[in-house]
Order: sequence, then C-alpha cells, then structure tokens
Amino acid sequence: MFGLFNMADVKLTDISDVIIASVVPPLQPALNSYCRSYLGKTPLVVSNAMHTDMRILIDYPEEVGADRIVNAIAGYERYKTALIVVDFGTAITFDCVSVSGDYLGGIIAPGIAISLEALGSRTAKLPRVDISTTPPGVIGKNTVEAIKSGILFGYGSLVDGLVKKIANSMLPFQPKVIATGGMANLIQPYADTIEEVHPLLTLEGLYLLYEKNHEC
Repeated sequence: MFGLFNMADVKLTDISDVIIASVVPPLQPALNSYCRSYLGKTPLVVSNAMHTDMRILIDYPEEVGADRIVNAIAGYERYKTALIVVDFGTAITFDCVSVSGDYLGGIIAPGIAISLEALGSRTAKLPRVDISTTPPGVIGKNTVEAIKSGILFGYGSLVDGLVKKIANSMLPFQPKVIATGGMANLIQPYADTIEEVHPLLTLEGLYLLYEKNHEC
C-alpha cells in the first residue's frame, strides 16, 4: 500500500478520509485495519445499505458489486437519464439505470484479460498477444492477427449486441451508453454503441457516495 501511495506522490498526512468499494470480501478486514492503523481513519465501505438516493430493483440487492453501484450513481449524476454503463474490468458488466434513477440490474460477461489468459494457457499453439495495436483487417492472415480480430472485433460486437438487446428492453426510453474501466478506450473504436468513455467514473461515484454518507 505504501508503494502505491509513493507512486502517486501521495503522503499519508494528505489523506483526510477514506471510502472503499471492494469486490473481494476476504480483503475487507485487512483494508479496514490498514486504514485505522496507518491513516487513523475508519473507512466508509460501499454497500447497498448506504444512503445512495438510488433504489436497487433486483432480487437480491446485497449481491450487487460495490463497483457497479458506484458506477451507476456516478453515471446518473452526470446525465439524469436512462443509462447503460459498461465497465471493462476483470469481468465486463452492463449496468442499467432507469430514467428516474433506479438501478434495474444488468449483465456480466467474461473480461478481455480472462479470455486472453485462457487462450494463452489452455491452448498449446496459441501465443500470448498484445492487443494494443489494430489488426489490418477483420480476417486475420496469421495467428496473431486472428487473435487480435477475435478479441477486438469480437468484444466490440459483443458490446453492440448486448447493448441493443438491453436498449430494446428499456423502451420507450432510449438509454445513453457510457463506458469505463481499464480497456474501455481500447474497445470503443470497435463498439458503435458506446457514446462516451469516462475513465474516472468509479472515482466520481465514490466521491458522491462519500458526500452523501460521511456525516450520516
């Protein structure tokens, strides 16, 4: 943890308070202990029990990942309209918000890194591939190009197909489609339905939740 703060040129004395959105429950006690021992702060922990101004309209609200709640809140605060928020993380999540600001649910698909790792580790002849450069065409002329096309055009088509199906289920409202996460900018050129990318959307949501809850 100290190393991360040093990389960001952040001093512990600069930290006035802490809010945590974790999707790894076993790590939460260690994070809480670190904040109390080294920062002298008891962190706010994102959960469906927090004051959010957003109704979670799914079967089991406690199952929704903290990051998904945070992204939905930040997106709705920005646009105040029906939304689909696509988050490119370990998994790719599609989170749906109604025009009145209710969390409706969503879709979870395997992430890009997971797919690349599976190709590299579970197939004997397929190499690990850098997908940061665009393949020359959809039809790969060699193994590397074929994998790049499968990932980039494939995930772009996955996003477009799912977004269109979700949007049809949200009629008569037409949701705005935004994206966040580490690979959002990589996939955006291949997904016609993504309107905007906001790399800091999760941080924006954390700040909004902190403002709503730190004195509650």
